[in-house]
This record gives sequence, C-alpha cells and structure tokens, in this order.
Amino acid sequence: MRIVIAGGHGQIALRLERLLAARGYEVAGIIRKPEQADELRKLGAEPVVLDLESASVEEVAERLRGADAAVFAAGSGPGSGVARKEAVDKASAVLFADAAVRAGVRRFVVVSSMGADPAHEGDEVFDVYQRAKGEADAYVRGLDALAWTILRPGSLTDGAGTGLVRLEARTGPGPISRDDVAAVLAELLKDSSTAGLTLELISGPSPIPAAVKSVAGE
Repeated sequence: MRIVIAGGHGQIALRLERLLAARGYEVAGIIRKPEQADELRKLGAEPVVLDLESASVEEVAERLRGADAAVFAAGSGPGSGVARKEAVDKASAVLFADAAVRAGVRRFVVVSSMGADPAHEGDEVFDVYQRAKGEADAYVRGLDALAWTILRPGSLTDGAGTGLVRLEARTGPGPISRDDVAAVLAELLKDSSTAGLTLELISGPSPIPAAVKSVAGE
C-alpha cells in the first residue's frame, strides 16, 4: 500500500511516516525544502520535493498517481500570518484534494482542527485559520470521488502517546499528543470504514483500534 502525505516534514507527518514505514507501507512525504529530505529517508519515507503553494493540480496529481491513499497534514504553522493561512490551510488543501481526484486516489484523510468552521467569527489570525480549515473541510466533503475522513484533534502536545483516546463526532476540547494523532491516522488508513465521517480526537479511555472500530460502526 502506497500512501502520500502532504506536509511531510510536519510534526504529525514525521511521526506518521515512521509508523507507516515500520508497518511495511510504502510512504512518500511531500516537502518544500530539499534539505528536509534526509530526515524523511531516515524514517523510511520517500521525500517528494514540491511546493503546494505554487504547484499546479496536474503537478500534484503526477506525484499522487499510483497511491492507495493520501493524507493532507500540511499546516501554515503557528507563527504565520493571514495570507499563509489562506494559502496553505485552505488553498493547498483544496489543491491536494483536486489532485487526488485527478490521480484516481480514492482514500483521503485530512488533519484539520477542532472548531474549524467556515462561519467562524473574528478577525484574529487564529480566526482566519479556523475559517480556512473549515472551508477546506467543506470542500473535501463535497467531493464524491473521495472516500474522505476528516480528523480534528484537540490541543496538541509533545508528550509520549498513551494509545488511549476519545474519538467521536463531538468530543469537546481537550489535549491529545501528536504521537496519538499519528497512531489514529495510521489506523484510519488501515480501516476505510470511517469514510464520510468528521471526527474529533482527544485523550481518553479507549485503545486506538477499538476507538476507530467503535466510531466506524455508529
């Protein structure tokens, strides 16, 4: 199984690449900077240098052809301004989804944000980010060619993963380690029965495989 990850040098993506490669998947991470390539190779992932902010749909689709699944894990970063929120969190997500459709990649998983909403109010940078993520999510939901799952983690931490989570349509706010987010993504890629669901994720009582199976059966 080949999986292509947008935002391949992000903190969640690096964890996910390590997990997937260790499980025997063929993994490629899309990165902007060539100097990031060696870090991906050390994890067992293939680096693909491509700037989603300037690439065409066909250029991205070319990198996606032959993949079994795609993950949008790119983000503008906490220090970026309004323009990059629109360019990365919205426009690049839309571009990546369109490219997946063109390349015939059906399984599509998005790392979004808890509270993302096209109608989110406010003029601060974080408000723009929540609107951008919400608009991108809404766009993906409208693409019938994709078997999409949208994952909305709570407050991200760098603590070691516990493997115990709460994964539901609505969890309410709470913390979740990046380790556990990556582990949930790996499980979502293995089990496509969550297609068509938007899920919130925080730390909780359930082992990750059981949490995914539970929400898929609702």
